Amino acid sequence: MDAINKIHEFLRFGSVLGLERMNVLLEKLGNPQDELKVIHVAGTNGKGSICRYVYEVLQAAGYQTGLYTSPYIEVFNERIEFDGAYISDEDLNRCSEIVLAKAEEMVKEGEESPTEFEVVTAIAFLYFKEQKADYVVLEVGLGGRGDSTNVVKHPLACVIASISLDHTDRLGETIPEIAFEKAGIIKAGCPVISATDRAEAKEVFIRRAEELDAPFYDVQQLSYEITEQTLAGYRFETEILGKKYDIEISMLGKHQIQNALAALYTIALLNEQGSITVTMEAIKQGFRWAKQIGRFEILKRDPFVIIDGAHNPDGSNALREAVNRHFEGKKILMTVGILQDKDVDEVLDNFLAITNDFVVTEPENPRKLAAAQLAKMITAKGGNCIIIESPKDAAEYGKQRYEDYDLLLFAGSLYLIGEIRGYLHE
Repeated sequence: MDAINKIHEFLRFGSVLGLERMNVLLEKLGNPQDELKVIHVAGTNGKGSICRYVYEVLQAAGYQTGLYTSPYIEVFNERIEFDGAYISDEDLNRCSEIVLAKAEEMVKEGEESPTEFEVVTAIAFLYFKEQKADYVVLEVGLGGRGDSTNVVKHPLACVIASISLDHTDRLGETIPEIAFEKAGIIKAGCPVISATDRAEAKEVFIRRAEELDAPFYDVQQLSYEITEQTLAGYRFETEILGKKYDIEISMLGKHQIQNALAALYTIALLNEQGSITVTMEAIKQGFRWAKQIGRFEILKRDPFVIIDGAHNPDGSNALREAVNRHFEGKKILMTVGILQDKDVDEVLDNFLAITNDFVVTEPENPRKLAAAQLAKMITAKGGNCIIIESPKDAAEYGKQRYEDYDLLLFAGSLYLIGEIRGYLHE
């Protein structure tokens, strides 16, 4: 589509953190973000799932809600969702033209050009304002402090998911340094809901919340009981702010219960404060409906075909736990492709705790790790692998091995998962 091609032209400006360009661009657009009621979500892993849970609950409650996420899995329009549907090509084209004209105006005036992510974020803000969204669930792109979504001055809540080492070249090489960047979304007086289990990250969040007189809520302090764990979904019971909840979720893995607890705490708190009005029925319905494509997503059964965007140590560990719980003792063929700027060694340790049989491929991304190099690393750790550089050919090979395995698992870069998902659906 023409609009997407024009947006992608801004990739040449790279990914540059900082709010100066974004503030100039939004000022030219009339600051649409200031007219939105936003729930802002940051974190290393889990932020997308938390966004999805909150979004589905608000929709079940009858609110017209916007959802902004990244990256997309199959189609660009996934990044901007409103009232249960991706932004239409027509609306994307129209909003893009408005934003791109302002970006061009900036450059003519001697301002630095906005980046691609800044352009897309501005399009989302403009679109949600035009649609008169009741609420917007806003996922941070990278970090928090200098992320283009961080122009929101007074979010209803600031939610921070799990924290781990990722994007260390941009965000810092230690947990406290990364937590400092994530804590940048905390605003004066706005409630902070933290889901991290890392003490050194939590210390950073508490200190920042105290500085800004922002109430701090620790999801890790919640007690809960898992009452059901099957491939159809999980069920758990908990109590938040004096109210008992019995929740079913369709997203699989124990880590998804932690994400659900963070979302549930956010909903419960906003409900109590009167910022939203959501019934127990809507809460239960929203959590049941919530599904995140590309995250332990079952595409086929008999044999099982599952895709998962596990691309960093915590994500691969969560995948290992989920697969070993539901497929212990089963024959598993795993197709992997990873970007070279990830902690590949630790990711592979988790993958090799799942199976020894691998197909190694390459995501279509300039930062991809060469299949030959990845295969060498897997072999050195005792794995068996074949190299099929083309993701499409790797997906086709998987189809040919249906009768030989109980589970065909595709994991690694989200860029790879998007390609594989499209090929398998075809």
